[in-house]
Amino acid sequence: MILPPATLGMLGGGQLGRFFVAAAHEMGFKVWVLDPDPHSPAGLIADHHLVAPFEDFAALDVLAEACSAVTTEFENVPAATLEYLSKFIPVHPAAAAVAVCQDRVREKSFLAENGIPHGPFAVIRSDEDVLGADEALFPAILKIARFGYDGKGQARVASRDEALRAFHAFHREACVLERMLPLDSEVSVVLARDEGGTVRCFPTAENRHRNGILDVTLAPARVDTALADEAQRIAANVAERLGYIGTLGVEFFVTDGRLVVNEMAPRPHNSGHHTIDACVTSQYDQQVRVLAGLPLDEPRQHSCAVMVNLLGDLWYEGDRYREPDWAVLHREHGLRLHLYGKHHARRGRKMGHFTVIGTDADDVFERAMRARAAIGIRDE
Repeated sequence: MILPPATLGMLGGGQLGRFFVAAAHEMGFKVWVLDPDPHSPAGLIADHHLVAPFEDFAALDVLAEACSAVTTEFENVPAATLEYLSKFIPVHPAAAAVAVCQDRVREKSFLAENGIPHGPFAVIRSDEDVLGADEALFPAILKIARFGYDGKGQARVASRDEALRAFHAFHREACVLERMLPLDSEVSVVLARDEGGTVRCFPTAENRHRNGILDVTLAPARVDTALADEAQRIAANVAERLGYIGTLGVEFFVTDGRLVVNEMAPRPHNSGHHTIDACVTSQYDQQVRVLAGLPLDEPRQHSCAVMVNLLGDLWYEGDRYREPDWAVLHREHGLRLHLYGKHHARRGRKMGHFTVIGTDADDVFERAMRARAAIGIRDE
């Protein structure tokens, strides 16, 4: 067990890391952040910010010397970095688990090899793989295997010819070709798993996306209890098969009443932001607890919640850059606003979120949608 006032390490300085730092501080820990961005949101509130690349082994030595354990806030930290640090201090999640989640080819292959429900797919590494793809896969989505997120590195393709053009546009990087499935809805499960194999799942959440980026999360999900429970069972199985230690997000498609795993995130998840305001413990509290070897806390949700993402587009009125009118959100009762302190707003960049909580799910949804419209988010 690692106890306060010990120092914990965080690889990555985005908003997920910022929430980890805040949770760790509340529990009495110090936190060092390593991130190459001098303006990183997590670095701004950390006890110390190492401004260095993740491959800087001299900086990693400093981090290992200062910290009792290290975690990560995003999946694209090089596996070699995690492996190197693990020679000196505990690192959770482990490099092997992160390596599966950060590569869509390995991720899809892991699901298939372990009998975990997934959609039809093909691995694409060459023109021949595209031309030989099963016709039944189309229409499909071609996704680059590495470094794609929030809809980036993806293309909808209706035929082999379109897939071939998209593959060339991706500079022939390794990809997966996934059949487009008819969607009833999209749901996710955020869980924590400790070194002893104990798993605590937060209630299944329902997600809506715009342009490939999460827009709204409703928690709990508006699906039947059996399906929500099944999503948690599958997510726990994923964590067990990965040998995962830490906080994990598992995204699902619901298609024809069935669950299929879409993606896994080896970290806290955007769809779990509501746990800060609506649950007994948050996904970030659990991340701290796992890293420190403390018992997992209760993930029970005490309030209905709707979370709305705030993207950098809100800072623009045409070509004019201005701060949004936050007063319109603060007028809504039961609304909690979280701004991430990012240095500059860019279109499509996650700058913050708000969560509306209450006792009646319909009322909470209505208030959240009213606030979403008032701040200027328009459905296309």
